[in-house]
Amino acid sequence: MNSNQTWLVTGANRGLGRALAEAALDAGHSVLATVRGAHNLAEHERLVVHQLDVREHDQAREVVARAVAQFGCLDVLVNNAGYGLIGAIEEVDEREAREIVDTDLFGALWLSQAAVSVMREQGAGDIVQISTVGAVGTMPTMGLYNAAKWALEGFSEALAAEVRDFGVRVTLAELGEINTEWATTSMRFSAPHPAYDELRSSLFGTPEVPWPADGTGGGTSPRDAAAAILAHVADSTDTRLRLLVGDDAPAQVFAALENKRLDYEVDPRFAALH
Repeated sequence: MNSNQTWLVTGANRGLGRALAEAALDAGHSVLATVRGAHNLAEHERLVVHQLDVREHDQAREVVARAVAQFGCLDVLVNNAGYGLIGAIEEVDEREAREIVDTDLFGALWLSQAAVSVMREQGAGDIVQISTVGAVGTMPTMGLYNAAKWALEGFSEALAAEVRDFGVRVTLAELGEINTEWATTSMRFSAPHPAYDELRSSLFGTPEVPWPADGTGGGTSPRDAAAAILAHVADSTDTRLRLLVGDDAPAQVFAALENKRLDYEVDPRFAALH
């Protein structure tokens, strides 16, 4: 990999975004890291921190232009900014639904569009969409989050085919459980309805939400997850669209695909194809 690439990483103040920004700097790259508000990223001669609301279309154009003006090019865009929402479909209100789609889906779309216009002219570039194993299957009470990530994967698969001949590679990093604050302080919750108390108890061990916001979960460390993504970007011969990240990711994807296969095989026309 080139030692002086320019990376643009959204949601870089903490968690995986921060780990990616730091890993890219450690690898010798320049980084434009975006944050929503205040941050505590350490100063670095190859780091520029930029405040960005990914939901705003014009701001996406502006941050890509700043990366090019600051460093001369844009080699890697990582669409990491986003959050999870716990709420049964009946519980999610209109504001919550629109906000998570605006952030987790449209934020990545606006930045991808802006980056492609630069990378297409360069004849090279990588767009990494931070997705999830929840874009392959679903989990009760996370339907709106799943929906936003399924849509992210839908446009990204089309985008990958559209820009391949321009030298631009698109990767869907499908994350399993990563040990960050995503499921605690970063999680949002719809107002609970008592009809779903039993379901929440079976899933989370308690009907009460939100749950305590201190600490992090288990799973793969953000440093290891970032290393896997950097290694993929560094390998120009790795042409896969979907990159499994996290120790539990393969098993979760296998289970989700198996459930779909069993549904389809009820149709004898499908079953006869293999």
